[in-house]
Amino acid sequence: MSEPHVTLDPAGLDPARRHLRGPLEEQLSSALRAATERVWADYAGEPVEVVCRRLLDETRAGLHPDIADGFTPDMDEFCRVAVAIVRRDPAGST
Repeated sequence: MSEPHVTLDPAGLDPARRHLRGPLEEQLSSALRAATERVWADYAGEPVEVVCRRLLDETRAGLHPDIADGFTPDMDEFCRVAVAIVRRDPAGST
């Protein structure tokens, strides 16, 4: 599976977050990659919806609480990662 990455839309960010966009994207992406590895390793046949929710929960768990509270990801992107996990597709796009 290619490594998932979080990209923040600058139009939806306040000035402070826009200024910190790069580091925020890296922190969010790192948490998503770690979550993806854990979910991939523990996958036991759950449906896509459950895997998608687990990815979100695991990603948020890997973030500082203030960042996790403000993180509203594109769930279509999270579900693409979940589909790749369910299909067990190591080359799945994210």
